[in-house]
Amino acid sequence: MRSFRGLYDFELDDFQLDACRALEAGDGVLVAAPTGSGKTVVGEFAVHLALEQGQKCFYTTPIKALSNQKYNDLVKRYGTAKVGLLTGDNSVNGEAPIVVMTTEVLRNMLYAGSATLAGLGFVVMDEVHYLADRFRGAVWEEVIIHLPESVRLVALSATVSNAEEFGEWLGEVRGDTTVIVDEHRPVPLWQHMMVGHRLYDMFVNDDLTPRVNPTLMRVTRDAERLTAGRGRRGYGRPQRSRPPDRVQVIERLDGEGLLPAITFIFSRAGCDAAVQQCLYAGIRLTTDRERHEIRQLVDERTAHLPDEDLAVLGYLEWRDCLERGLASHHAGMLPAFKEVVEELFTRGLVKAVFATETLALGINMPARSVVIEKLDKWNGETHADLTPGEYTQLTGRAGRRGIDVEGHAVVLWQQGMDPLSVAGLAGTRTYPLRSSFQPSYNMAVNLVGQFGRERARTLLEESFAQFQADRAVVGLAKQLRKHEEALEGYQEAMTCHLGDFPEYAALRRRLSDREAELARQRGAARRAAAVRSLEALQPGDVIRVPGGRRAGLAIVLDPGRNPRGQGPSPLVLTIGKQVKKLDPADFPVPVEPLEKLRIPKNFNGRSPKERANLVSTLLAKLGDRDLGKPARARDHTVEDDEVNELRRLIRQHPCHGCDEREDHARWAERYYKLLRETEGLRRRVEGRSHVISRTFDRICSVLEQLGYLEGEAVTDEGRRLGRIYTELDLLTAESLRKGLWEELDPAELAACVSALVFESRAADDARRPKVPAGRTQEALTSMIRLWGELEGIESDHGLSTIREPDLAFAWAAFRWTKGHTLDAVLRDGVNGNELAAGDFVRWVKQLMDLLGQLGNAAPPGSKIKQTAGKAVDAMRRGVVAYSSLT
Repeated sequence: MRSFRGLYDFELDDFQLDACRALEAGDGVLVAAPTGSGKTVVGEFAVHLALEQGQKCFYTTPIKALSNQKYNDLVKRYGTAKVGLLTGDNSVNGEAPIVVMTTEVLRNMLYAGSATLAGLGFVVMDEVHYLADRFRGAVWEEVIIHLPESVRLVALSATVSNAEEFGEWLGEVRGDTTVIVDEHRPVPLWQHMMVGHRLYDMFVNDDLTPRVNPTLMRVTRDAERLTAGRGRRGYGRPQRSRPPDRVQVIERLDGEGLLPAITFIFSRAGCDAAVQQCLYAGIRLTTDRERHEIRQLVDERTAHLPDEDLAVLGYLEWRDCLERGLASHHAGMLPAFKEVVEELFTRGLVKAVFATETLALGINMPARSVVIEKLDKWNGETHADLTPGEYTQLTGRAGRRGIDVEGHAVVLWQQGMDPLSVAGLAGTRTYPLRSSFQPSYNMAVNLVGQFGRERARTLLEESFAQFQADRAVVGLAKQLRKHEEALEGYQEAMTCHLGDFPEYAALRRRLSDREAELARQRGAARRAAAVRSLEALQPGDVIRVPGGRRAGLAIVLDPGRNPRGQGPSPLVLTIGKQVKKLDPADFPVPVEPLEKLRIPKNFNGRSPKERANLVSTLLAKLGDRDLGKPARARDHTVEDDEVNELRRLIRQHPCHGCDEREDHARWAERYYKLLRETEGLRRRVEGRSHVISRTFDRICSVLEQLGYLEGEAVTDEGRRLGRIYTELDLLTAESLRKGLWEELDPAELAACVSALVFESRAADDARRPKVPAGRTQEALTSMIRLWGELEGIESDHGLSTIREPDLAFAWAAFRWTKGHTLDAVLRDGVNGNELAAGDFVRWVKQLMDLLGQLGNAAPPGSKIKQTAGKAVDAMRRGVVAYSSLT
């Protein structure tokens, strides 16, 4: 431990020391701590222990950029000979004692039984809270479950509110695991709100108790009133108050000494626009020396990119912004450009970065300040408010350990924003970790092939998803036991010495239900008759309104017939000289006109005088005539054969003669009511129990039907499926097996396979995607048809896991593989929208990865292996060929 502590120029915190001691004692560890607290020190200690003990250590991360960053850090400490990198894009020294990799790479090794696993002593899973990710989270659980027992796991997580629960699960599946939770930020974080051009503290301390700043409350209330008042005083429409513009924010932060800063804008276009606004405003945040250093580094890092591609990517303007200390950062950027921004910002050369929330996920780019423009973001379906966990993740970037004495989070006030709500968001530390684990087809064939079906089911029952489901079941099961105990008591209380009282009670319930049904039928018939009588009314009819005798009389002014079939709503003048609109529900019985009265042609119901005159005319016409009693709803007993038979059976039953039958009946009523509730509880418990293994069984049934499994055995086709790791694994394997791509050339194959990896950002785009004609179009049509068949098979087995292939990237993939320029491919884009360079490179790399898998999974004699290889070689050029390893 002493030699390890000497590697750092700061004293380790207590939580770091506790975690390192636990590892040294032979335990696994879970460390949950805030961003920037230094929890990666614990992972680095695992690396140190592995080298000291002659073992291997795998350091896994959720994203390639973080893997590259960690690789560079470890190389600086241990040298290139001892450190390797495996990310899919890069394979460097994979047999080294320390290997940094993405989590998917380790999962694939475990399923393949890779020889590289020999001698593995430690696995570090950085950002392990990614297992909540609904698309990729299952990979983390697969790795945790399938790692050899001898491997010690180091799980590093953001602060989560159920760390103890997660640690308890790790203890069950991995053995002794020490859980260390530290919520202390090494660099204090101050919360602010910017209103107009002024910066206010969000909290003040009174007697050491923080509360929302009363000055901030007053200022925001005044701003709200001022904005709303513009319209009321006749100065035109009330204008929505805008937050300070981005130029003003950067200038204010610069003036306050709060740079470097990350401004989170939940839009790629917004990030780019913010940089442009600062550029046009003439902002310059760097010195001559810093500008020279920036230009030198930028030119060096981009020297490998073709000049024609740099022109397409707006290189000169991008470099000019960097030299001013400004940059954007989002997934649409070229990876090389993003990495340059990250390096310059980490060095303190870029002072203001405008980023989407993806920057908050793992990359080591802390700042002195974090600015949040809005507290809601588009989640792909709707604008959703930031959760406390998301707010904490974003603001966690503020405050650089060893550089800043404090960090600052700034929220920009805008109309409708309540400081109390923002303070609640900032003060809440609720970030529960929820499993997103679901078995897949690839997982199923690999598990069955390695462990057999029963053992595979048992392994899946060990998932964190099932662990959490079982926890939820505990409360339900406890309630179920109480219900079952109460049922026993009720059953005893309703026991009758004369006979089978449950049978007698069942007859009474059947009679009650039948009589209730007849009553409903009679009520429906009366309501229908009442509606028909209202539909027959004419202007001038005198009717009786429910609620009185003479006082209930009214004159129909308008029958109010509704053309939409919702029943008439007559407008009437009551005897009390009021005009009212009636509803069919006001008439429990049919209404019959008592008299007919002529209504003046130009009668005005709003005139009190005319209303009084018409009522006087009615009273004069009626005189002293007796109009009889109001009609009443009568419920005549309808003789029903079933009712009569049930009454007979009840009278003849032995229990009918019991003196205590009504007491027994009350207990029976309670018994059957509780029984219905108990059955509902039991269904809920059964629905949550073994949910993972039930899904696994259904997936295996589909695989058996399609010939990938034969009982406990994995077929040749199943083994090929086991080599395909993609969301649409089954559709990929079926397309390969049915030979849909055999006659395609490399560009055509790339276009077809792109439909299995690409997903459009814009949902439900109605435009028909452009695809290459001829064989490509035919193959894509066959893939869509095959997807429909598989969806039907899944439905028969109670599953729905396969999404429709997305053809929108096919044209771009085809043209790039054919050798077209980057400019042409990006301009044509996707569905008529220009394609961002970063998106293009990301999708092409995923496509290349799947093509490589197809080459490995292709059956003997297939042309696919050769064609896929040629497609990958054709695509690996220009911006795509650039290795993100720096």
